Amino acid sequence: MITTARSRMLQPRPLGQRQRILLAAGLLCVGLAIVIFLSLTQGSVALTGSELLAAALRQGDAIHQTILWDLRLPRVLAALLVGGALGLAGALLQGMLRNGLAGPFLLGISAGAGLMVVLMVGVGLVQIWVPLGAWLGAVITTVMVYLLARTGATLSVERLVLGGVAFSSLFGAVQSLLLLLSPDGQIQAALNWLIGSLNGRGWTEVTLVGPGLVVAAIAGCLLARQVNLLSLGDDLATGLGTSLTRSRVLIGAIATLLAAGAVSIAGLVGFVGLIVPHGVRLLVGTDYRLVLPFSTLGGALVLSGADLVARAGPVELPVGVVTAMLGAPVFIGLLHRRRLRGGM
Repeated sequence: MITTARSRMLQPRPLGQRQRILLAAGLLCVGLAIVIFLSLTQGSVALTGSELLAAALRQGDAIHQTILWDLRLPRVLAALLVGGALGLAGALLQGMLRNGLAGPFLLGISAGAGLMVVLMVGVGLVQIWVPLGAWLGAVITTVMVYLLARTGATLSVERLVLGGVAFSSLFGAVQSLLLLLSPDGQIQAALNWLIGSLNGRGWTEVTLVGPGLVVAAIAGCLLARQVNLLSLGDDLATGLGTSLTRSRVLIGAIATLLAAGAVSIAGLVGFVGLIVPHGVRLLVGTDYRLVLPFSTLGGALVLSGADLVARAGPVELPVGVVTAMLGAPVFIGLLHRRRLRGGM
């Protein structure tokens, strides 16, 4: 049985599937290029293609150069980084936990980051320290959840999920209490971050967090073999020589770094890491050697597209509101389909 499973994972893909993979890659890349172009040209001051090219070469109108280099380009890069990180983190967690309803905030990442941001805003720290505080809060919370889920040399998936829910509830209650006790100005500053937004994100956030996200994304894609083995089930993965605890700790650590980095840039943007891996699996199948990199591209496309929609109206919306409005119906549909199949 073990030999059969291994050979099934490593056997060549049929021609039809290869064509489908190439088509999916082409669609994602073309869609991403279109969204990036529209994001750079559309806004309160629209740029034509020639004006965009001139501004990119540091030529032409100085205002156009400022709009491109100081406002739109860092925001687009932030959207790509955050979306790619959330999509990959969601795919890693869904594969590790063998649960399609798992997301990057499952381990208490959002609660820890949100509480730290409220604390930092409450004491009046400079805005530049908020991303670092959010990252630290998310990582510390996840470490606490892992310690709670560890029993001897084993790591319980059920306790991992329940621990994340428990810490999320506790930190969410403390966060709400602090907001109620804070002055109105501090409440507004915290809420603008907690709801998820890319407004005002610049080169500081991109250069501070971006390199770490790129390194974590590369490391996450290299974990495809471990995720594939864990998705086969604990008994089969152990029979193939995989350490369940070590693999889950490593995958969870990378997913946490990705989600925490994304949260530190854009705040609490939901549903991207939950929905994107499902769409990717419909396109390329369940092999995580493909699911992980395609989820990175898909997440970047979804969040940059959501940010474009958020800026389209007369009043700019937080990107977290847009992703929630688009993602919640899809999530409800997933739950309904699992109910019809008799699943969880």
